Amino acid sequence: MTGADVAVVGSGPNGLAAAVTLARAGLTVHVHEQAATIGGGLRGEALFDSGVWHDVCAAVHPMAAASSFFREFDLAARGVALLQPPIAYAHPLDGGDAAFAYRDLARTAERLGPDGETWRRLMEPLVRRSSAVTDLLLSGQRSLPRDMVAPLQLGSRVLGNLLRTNGLRTEAARALLTGVAAHGVGRLPSLPTAAIAMLLGHLAHASGWPLPQGGSRRIAEVMADDLRMHGGVLHTGHQVTDLAELDARVIMLDTTPHGLLALAGDRLPARYHRALSRFRYGPGAAKADFLIEGPIPWSNPEMGQAGTVHLGGRRAETVAAENAAVRGEASEEPFVLLVDPVVTDPGRASGERRPVWAYAHVPNGDTRDPVPLITRRIERYAPGFADTVLASRGVTAADYESYNPNYPGGDIGAGALTLRQSLLRPTPAWNPYRTPLQGVYLCSASTPPGPSVHGMCGHLAALAALRREFGITAVPHLGPHGGARTAEKIRRES
Repeated sequence: MTGADVAVVGSGPNGLAAAVTLARAGLTVHVHEQAATIGGGLRGEALFDSGVWHDVCAAVHPMAAASSFFREFDLAARGVALLQPPIAYAHPLDGGDAAFAYRDLARTAERLGPDGETWRRLMEPLVRRSSAVTDLLLSGQRSLPRDMVAPLQLGSRVLGNLLRTNGLRTEAARALLTGVAAHGVGRLPSLPTAAIAMLLGHLAHASGWPLPQGGSRRIAEVMADDLRMHGGVLHTGHQVTDLAELDARVIMLDTTPHGLLALAGDRLPARYHRALSRFRYGPGAAKADFLIEGPIPWSNPEMGQAGTVHLGGRRAETVAAENAAVRGEASEEPFVLLVDPVVTDPGRASGERRPVWAYAHVPNGDTRDPVPLITRRIERYAPGFADTVLASRGVTAADYESYNPNYPGGDIGAGALTLRQSLLRPTPAWNPYRTPLQGVYLCSASTPPGPSVHGMCGHLAALAALRREFGITAVPHLGPHGGARTAEKIRRES
């Protein structure tokens, strides 16, 4: 492809965010995707029934509601409704007990009984400064925050999570918060997973844990629409195997470090090559998709109102299961995240038929069929679930890499969230997106601020490329009503 200012490899949320940002700056942008459809972790399929769409990877999107990229991009104004479930997330315990995180912080505190006031004091200051807290954790982590109170409030709570589980005493509240920390798919407790617990935990009471109406694919569709509107071109069904195939002034890679190594061949300096080779990947996710008839028969009926369910048992069980996965040990009772999308978006059902989405955290490269593993975990809290299943499909952690090369061994975070790799991702560098190759940038979740559907890795990498390669310092307008601006006009404005 000749004549493009920018070539983007990969059309996941970060690749699309980079492409949208650069096209909005008036540059010609071509996106290359090896799969037949765009979206990466946002893709969906009608796996078993033409009337029932399954989210193949991501399903629930607190970051799409909270990140600065998507706040300005404004999904709602583009026709993507972010639907809020009656209960943001829930954590069942044996015997029908459960803990619930409502959007309403006061109601959550009331239901947590003796720990209610502690939970309120833990979350309320973060909720009040939610945008500042989110922007701090979803930044490039190379500059001082605008709001200096937010890091102080966040830091004290992260340390409190490490040292004393933030003062929570009841098993229900401790399990509820630990389940959120487990979204980090890393060692528990640790600084990175504690930060994730505070970020996602407070968002449940702020901008929420929404599901896009119609499925995650809708986010990718409107991003692609905006890209095309600003002159961008999408190429699908072709795998780029060498950087030499791309004739563009700038190349943005929505790939892991290992993907860059494969594309660059022997072009990289030896020192940088060694640094990328040492980049570590984390535990894997093994996915099960179910088509069921009727609602899930939870022992506690209120579980049927939760948008996300954490199946981890008591806090100690969740910690043991997550740390076993980090060590590469296969557990018969892994931590499982489950979503019944119809709870939040009734239009996702076809009559009584509905999709159920579930991940198990397992060792990297695990080859076990996740369907029986996950079914047993669900049955522990919803006896009779297996009788509702009409069809199922399992994707092992090892096979997830075939679906998306950015998931090595099933690592959907594109890199282990250790303390070092949270701060120095993918290598120690002031500009973590730029590579030693002229005009070549990494923009995947392997760069700051890391995984989740927030678009910030791609957006921040694009801004870095705009400044260095094109002399553009003004941030392109991302909203739906601003229209396009040429690169020349942005240069004048800056």
